[in-house]
Amino acid sequence: MPINKIAPTKRGKAAIAGVVAVAVGGFVTIFGAYKVPDDVALAVKIIQPWEGRSLKAYNDTLAKPPVWTICDGDTENVRPGMVETPAGCDKRLATKLVRDYREPVASCVGNWSKQPLSWRASIISLSWNVGIGATCRSTAVRIIKDANRLGYKPDYKASCEAATAFNKAGGRRLPGLVARREMGDATRLGEAETCVSGL
Repeated sequence: MPINKIAPTKRGKAAIAGVVAVAVGGFVTIFGAYKVPDDVALAVKIIQPWEGRSLKAYNDTLAKPPVWTICDGDTENVRPGMVETPAGCDKRLATKLVRDYREPVASCVGNWSKQPLSWRASIISLSWNVGIGATCRSTAVRIIKDANRLGYKPDYKASCEAATAFNKAGGRRLPGLVARREMGDATRLGEAETCVSGL
């Protein structure tokens, strides 16, 4: 369960309203070139500030085992010495979030488009950081799937809070992951903060 109180915030509501304001038919153009679902556009607002952007591949030693990483936390097909352009990083993030994260997690959740925008974006952000398998097996997703299967209203706040359990790396709870999963910090939105701000 969360360490800190999970509550809606003005900045969380503003981030959601900003995406809704520019969405056309449920899609938003990001990085000036990529038309993505609204939940992906909101997820990018969470992901990018936490991941930072590295144009040169680096070995993420917090991961167990360590993994070569580039751009905004991308680990797929990354090799030592690899270099990417800002436009290349934009493309990697936009296309991979839709194809490799949103689509599989939407499939495992079911009734994806019926879930709140803020919840969907938070779950996409979680999956980018911890993987599809961990996200789909999580209590956060099970809460929603069980409600849908049994025909009752899902407890989205409980789901948002359950996702905060993913606050460890290398077996240690890290303050940065606690902040990312929960209420963020002075300059970055937290996943749970965003999640509950749209309920």
